[in-house]
Amino acid sequence: MTNRLQELLDEARKSASTSQDKEEQRRSFAYGNTKIENSRITRETVDQEAESLKQPSADSSLRSE
Repeated sequence: MTNRLQELLDEARKSASTSQDKEEQRRSFAYGNTKIENSRITRETVDQEAESLKQPSADSSLRSE
């Protein structure tokens, strides 16, 4: 491993991910994994579903039990 690469890795370990970074990573992961199985999946599809999961559903009260 080069010294420059090691320096970059060390810096990356020190930086904290924001909640937005984590959400983008989660959506990218979901897209990549579902696209393998279903070629009709788009990033827009993943974004729409992720947004719908943020909305409280009518039966959310059942989940708290």
